[in-house]
Amino acid sequence: MRMFLGAWEFDLLVAVNVVVATLLYLTAVRKVNRACPSRYRSVRDGRWPRWMSACFFTGLALIGAMYLGPLAAWSHTFFWVHMTQHLVITMAVAPLLVLGAPITLAFRASNARNRRLLAPALRSSTVRVLTNPVLTWLLFAGALIAAHFTPFYDWVLINHGAMAAIEQPMFLLVAVLYYLPLIGANLLPSRPSPATRLVSLGLMMIPEATIGAAIYFSPVVLYDGFDTVRPFGLAALPDQQLSGALMWGLVMTIDAFWMMWVAADWFTNEERRSIREDARITAEDDLR
Repeated sequence: MRMFLGAWEFDLLVAVNVVVATLLYLTAVRKVNRACPSRYRSVRDGRWPRWMSACFFTGLALIGAMYLGPLAAWSHTFFWVHMTQHLVITMAVAPLLVLGAPITLAFRASNARNRRLLAPALRSSTVRVLTNPVLTWLLFAGALIAAHFTPFYDWVLINHGAMAAIEQPMFLLVAVLYYLPLIGANLLPSRPSPATRLVSLGLMMIPEATIGAAIYFSPVVLYDGFDTVRPFGLAALPDQQLSGALMWGLVMTIDAFWMMWVAADWFTNEERRSIREDARITAEDDLR
């Protein structure tokens, strides 16, 4: 454990991006809150919700934990470390960043002129296509399958620059695009129904669990980059089995959590709609 925690890797690009994203988000929150000094908190009007800021900053902190420190240092040696990075980035960081609603925050923090420029862009056909839940599902599932069952994985393991410039941004980008229409309160041209969101999250378990099972049950080491002598810890094949078990088991639990999140949001919205409808009916009855 001491040897594991004693090895550190510092990626300046990751650190700079995390710091810049933090400062931009904080600046936008300050602008929104200055314009709405009341205690009332709402995404559309009022002060910016603290829980959204907490989600966004937690996502950024997890990026730092995955790519700056011991996990980054050992990600080329141990498969389970590499798999942990992937799972945290795609199934925790991405949805947390989406829940932080940076698109809505940027819109609210903009002046009237910039809003007139942003509004058409957010309603554009390009954004509509990129946030289509069918396309985002295919992109996410395709990236997972292509990364694990092609020579791509071995290539990035021996090319650290490719891992930092291609693999890491790719997984984060496709995961953010996947969760963007499913959860959160970001401004989008359209949003799928709650039932569609639940189906999408449920179907995503299939490629994720299949990949995990294939890795776990493989009788041979799948990736030459991990078939090396280790200074400590598991040998290559047990390490691979642990990685497969992590992906196979954790995705079921984490996906179930996000499905419950969507279901709870669905229930809350339906309850609010029912209350508004009851109030409308009561008001109409009072006028008779």
